[in-house]
Amino acid sequence: MPGGGFVRLPGGSVVVALMLPRPSGEGGNVRVLVHAANRARALTRLRNLGMRAVYLRGNAHPPTPDEVTAVLHHPDGLLWRCTPDRAQELWHPIGALLRGA
Repeated sequence: MPGGGFVRLPGGSVVVALMLPRPSGEGGNVRVLVHAANRARALTRLRNLGMRAVYLRGNAHPPTPDEVTAVLHHPDGLLWRCTPDRAQELWHPIGALLRGA
């Protein structure tokens, strides 16, 4: 998948950003942010939610500082929004994406 990357935080954890197709099949892509102890755990968190074909190849599009701030301030550490970014769109909890919202 194009558009993925990660950033290691000072405490040792990572924030991974991935561009994924919408699971509901509506078309279009979403940018998903995951906060986890390491890259492997971040991908495992997504796979456990049913997103089986999730891979991180390279670091071409790491999360921006604003994206890192957003995911760190969310209790679940999993967020998404449509891409390309819409200026007015806020980040959504991952449950809203999986419900097809």
